[in-house]
Amino acid sequence: MNFDYSKFRVQEGDEVTLKDFPTCEDGGYTKKTAKEEIKRNIKELKKFQEMFYADDRYSLLIILQARDAAGKDGVIRHVMSGINPQGCRVHSFKTPTKNELEHDYFWRHYIALPQRGMIEIFNRSHYENVLATKVNPQWILNERIPGYGSVENIDKQFWNARYEDINAIERHLYRNGMRILKFFLNVSKEEQKERFISRIDEPDKNWKFSSADLQAREQWDDYEKAFEEMLEKTSKPYAPWYVIPADKKFFARVAVGDIILELFRSLDLRYPPAESPEMLQKAREILMKQ
Repeated sequence: MNFDYSKFRVQEGDEVTLKDFPTCEDGGYTKKTAKEEIKRNIKELKKFQEMFYADDRYSLLIILQARDAAGKDGVIRHVMSGINPQGCRVHSFKTPTKNELEHDYFWRHYIALPQRGMIEIFNRSHYENVLATKVNPQWILNERIPGYGSVENIDKQFWNARYEDINAIERHLYRNGMRILKFFLNVSKEEQKERFISRIDEPDKNWKFSSADLQAREQWDDYEKAFEEMLEKTSKPYAPWYVIPADKKFFARVAVGDIILELFRSLDLRYPPAESPEMLQKAREILMKQ
């Protein structure tokens, strides 16, 4: 099924209001037809990933950002389930450790970036440093940045500089062969509430819920502004953001898979040539005599 995902892509220079983006979309799919589409996507992704690995010129960074319970883990599990684990890794970023705080905020992300031929998925990412820290600027103080010894020093200029730095790093990575896709899973407040209640009511899901989830929910409007500014400032042609409706999990999984496939199709992927036709022929003759 063809679906126009361009309407979910944030164009450079766009003014972003999240209320203008849908949270509930099925794309013409049902749960059953979406499951079939995901299976087809997995099969094609597997084929492309093998060629991507063999080609060994590009790498792919997939970034997933979202509110709590938006379905990031489910997207990773369903969309990438057919990929060879030797060619794909997932990195989930938690609260920075003491050692990580001894470096600049991007350091722990930089060392997790994919090498050529590899796919890396960031479940949360360096963007937490313009999201969680923007809503809770006191956390910036843990970074001990010269000139920013109090929350009062953390002004608009600070955040603009951070957006500029992220854009510069991603542009550098792109120029050196990394392709970057960024997905914001856009879940509604009502749907998040239902998923939270499900996590509380079902004992085997209790581990997924924490008091921090409620605190972030209380900061919904602050996070909304932070997400909007992040999307406005950092969606670039070389590293675009897609705002994916996430209330219907099956559609979000189809959408992410389709967009990844679209990127793979746009690359001039090819298997590298053999050492030489003569070598292959000679090797075959030797093996046939054994």
